[in-house]
Amino acid sequence: MEMKNNNNKYFFETRAENIRNFYYHPSFALEQQLMDAIIRCDQEEAKEVLDQINSLERAKLAAEPIRSIKNSLICSCTLFTRAIIKGGALPEDAFSLSDVMIRQIEKTNTFADLKALEYEMVSCFIDTLKSAERLEYNHVVNRAITYIHQEILHEITLEKMAEFAGVHPGYLSRIFKLSVGMIIPEYINRKKIEDSKYFLLHTNSRLSEIAQMFGYCNQSYYTVLFKKFSGMTPGQYKNANLSKGKAGT
Repeated sequence: MEMKNNNNKYFFETRAENIRNFYYHPSFALEQQLMDAIIRCDQEEAKEVLDQINSLERAKLAAEPIRSIKNSLICSCTLFTRAIIKGGALPEDAFSLSDVMIRQIEKTNTFADLKALEYEMVSCFIDTLKSAERLEYNHVVNRAITYIHQEILHEITLEKMAEFAGVHPGYLSRIFKLSVGMIIPEYINRKKIEDSKYFLLHTNSRLSEIAQMFGYCNQSYYTVLFKKFSGMTPGQYKNANLSKGKAGT
């Protein structure tokens, strides 16, 4: 209870300080307009809206001015990431770009360079949305696939997917199979096996640890699925790809 009271106190103190210093967060309307321009890949409109937002004083998000601006850009990066996912980009593409941008924000240390970086971020997110592989199904199936990609390391249930997609579970099952050509559990398993390949090649994790990470009860079942979808066992896949890497060096 004391922590909650302290948080409330800090909220009102920060709000009062922002008002005294004429700091304002961008209006929700401007923010939504910027997100919409990014989703439509309209570079010119996005730049114009960002100009409007930047004509306002930024909110104070840290005691040190440069840190405050960095925090603001990281918040923007999060919004831009969600925008291109909504626009149809694969979540892993969007989050990978977000990681790159946040690292660049942290390496940039002048006001001018941070301001320029914000405009570069908008362009990069729009370019990624233009060129990235997009989900090619209807809105409901796209939402379901986005949920699978986001939650691939967690328990995925038909009910949770349907809630995320905004439809009845039975309807989702039917339309998913008709659109994608496979039932939902098969799609989830294929995605898990595909994503697990990274950990096989780029980490020292044991096979049992990788299997457990992706929610499989035992290593044997994971191996059976891996061979079904990849045509070889995890060990064979790892040896084949590591051999290719050595041959190329």
